[in-house]
Amino acid sequence: MKASLAKFAIGQVVRHRVFEFRGLIFDVDPEFDNTEEWWLSIPEEVRPRKDQPFYHLFAENAETEYIAYVSEQNLLPDHSGEPLRNPMITELFTQEKNGVYRAKPSLAH
Repeated sequence: MKASLAKFAIGQVVRHRVFEFRGLIFDVDPEFDNTEEWWLSIPEEVRPRKDQPFYHLFAENAETEYIAYVSEQNLLPDHSGEPLRNPMITELFTQEKNGVYRAKPSLAH
């Protein structure tokens, strides 16, 4: 498989194309890097390709906060400006006045 360049960046807020959740990207895999069991658990008619970036998100929906692993094809930029409430975000990121999230200096490379 040939890995493609990531369309989204660490610290960017995104939303899922189909499902009602949004989140903050905290890591990117250049191509699928999860278990085969996880991939096969996705219904075949909506199963994403493996040869694209996959994103680790501090995600949230109306009910809960969690970590999600999402293919690039299923993400859109979130321009709502609404703050995220996932408590894990404040451990690794700071939010600036313009709504942009930056990695805390002690964790940035």
